[in-house]
Amino acid sequence: MSEPARIVMPRLGQTMTEGVVTRWLRQAGDRVRKGEPVAEIETDKAILELEAPADGMLLELLAAEGEAVPVGEAVALVSEEGASG
Repeated sequence: MSEPARIVMPRLGQTMTEGVVTRWLRQAGDRVRKGEPVAEIETDKAILELEAPADGMLLELLAAEGEAVPVGEAVALVSEEGASG
């Protein structure tokens, strides 16, 4: 059984230490496709979309809307297509 793919808070600038999940575009249990937007995040400079890293099911949202998440920390998990879980 393979590990779920992690959607992590990206580092979008040298000084960025965290981002805020402003809105979830998909919910746990939804099917997602690689590259599909699943959330909006806000940094000190911009609002952008986080994308699914793989085809599969959005297993769990690890951050609430409005929550600040450190760079590199997972905000959600996606079961990869064909993986049991």
